[in-house]
Amino acid sequence: MKLVVVGDALLDVDVEGTVSRLCPDAPAPVLDVSAEHPRAGGAALAATMAARDGVDVTLVSALSEDEAGERLRSLIEVPGVFGRADSVPVKTRLRCGGTSLARMDRGGGSAPPQVTDDMLDVVLSADFVLASDYGRGLLRDERLRSVLARVPVVWDPHPRGPAPVPGVRLATPNLPEATAFSGTADPDEAAAGLRAEWKARAVVVTLGGNGAVLHCGGMPVAVPAPVVPVADPCGAGDRFAVTAAVRLARGAAPDDAVADAVAAAAEFLAHGGVSGMRAPLPSTVDEVRRRGGTVVATGGCFDVLHPGHVRMLAAARALGDCLVVCLNSDLSVRRLKGEGRPVNGQNERIEVLRALESVDDVVVFGEDTPEAVLGRLRPDVWVKGGDYNADLLPEAAVVRRWGGRTVVVPYHRGHSTTEILSRRA
Repeated sequence: MKLVVVGDALLDVDVEGTVSRLCPDAPAPVLDVSAEHPRAGGAALAATMAARDGVDVTLVSALSEDEAGERLRSLIEVPGVFGRADSVPVKTRLRCGGTSLARMDRGGGSAPPQVTDDMLDVVLSADFVLASDYGRGLLRDERLRSVLARVPVVWDPHPRGPAPVPGVRLATPNLPEATAFSGTADPDEAAAGLRAEWKARAVVVTLGGNGAVLHCGGMPVAVPAPVVPVADPCGAGDRFAVTAAVRLARGAAPDDAVADAVAAAAEFLAHGGVSGMRAPLPSTVDEVRRRGGTVVATGGCFDVLHPGHVRMLAAARALGDCLVVCLNSDLSVRRLKGEGRPVNGQNERIEVLRALESVDDVVVFGEDTPEAVLGRLRPDVWVKGGDYNADLLPEAAVVRRWGGRTVVVPYHRGHSTTEILSRRA
C-alpha cells in the first residue's frame, strides 16, 4: 500500500527548562533553558508516524527556501515532493516540567503555497491519501482539490482551512472544529450534519478522553476511549488520523478503523505524545561529548558487508573518538535499491555492524537520505566512502550548520554489493 500525506508541514520547536523565579519587571516566569528539540510538525508529523508504523509513505507539501524551511527539510524522515512556500510556520513551545508555559508562532507567509505538477502526479499515484490540513492554504488549491476528489481520502480538517472535497472516505474533525464548521456543539448532530454538507462517506468527531462519535449513515456509533494520563496532547489528532487512514486503506470497516484510531491515540498519549517519539541519542555519543571528544558518523545500507565497507569504517573511526553508523531501514533500502533488497534484514545488518571493532553504535533512519538523523546526532565529522566531492554532498550543508565537517575516505574499487550480487546471479 502506498500512502500519500498531503498538507501543511510545520517546524515545531520545544524549548525546555526549569523555572525557579519570576521576572523582576513583571509577574512572568523565567525559563532557564536546558534543551531545545526541533521536529517536523503538521502533515510532516503525520507522515513520520505512518513511516514509523512501517507504511510506505510520501509527503506532499510546500517548503520555503529560508533557514526555517531548510531546517524543517532536514528533519523530515520520509520521501517528499515539495512546492514552494513564502515561509514555513514555526511553532515554538516554552515548556517546564512537561507543561507548556507559552507558545510563539511565526512565519506561514501571506501568498498561497505553490502546487506543482509533480505534487499532483504523486497524489494521483497513491493507493490512499491522508489530507492533513493545518490551515495554511495548501489544501485550498483548486488543482490539488480536483485531484483529491479522484482518490480515496481521509481528511483531517482545520477551522481555518477549507471543507473537505466531496466524497472523502472519512473526515476527522475534533469537537471544536466540528462546532466551527457545523454551528452546533452536539457531536451527534455535528457528525450527521457535516456528513451531509460535505458529501462524505463518514464523519467522526473526536472527543479527546471521551472517545469519538462516528456517523456513516443510520445511528451514530459511540467509540469510548481508554483512560490514560495525558501530559501533552500535541499530536494525538495526527495519530488518530494516520491510524484511521491506514486501517481504511487496508480494508477495515469505518467503525473498526475508528476504534483502532481511538486506541492508537490513547496509547500515543500514554507514552508521552510527541515527546515520546524522540529517539534517544546513543549513550556512547553522550559519553564522548561529556569528555569533549569527537563524534564521527557515516551512513549507508551496508547490505552485504564486504572488505570495502570494513576498510571505510576503520578509516572513519580513526578520525574521532566514536563512530556511529546511520543505517537505512529495510523500507528505505527497498526504495533505493529495488525489490529483492536488502538481502539481509535490518536486525541482521545491525548485529553485523555492531560486531565490528570500528563501530561504536548504529542508528536506523527510514528516509532515503540521512539529513534528519544527522540533525539529531549533530556529528563533528560526517564521513563518506567513495569517489565523492565532499563539498557537493547534500549532507555537507546540513553538517556545516553546527560547525561540523564532511570528509571522504579512500574508495576501494572492486568491492561493491552490486558487483558481489551480480557475480552470484
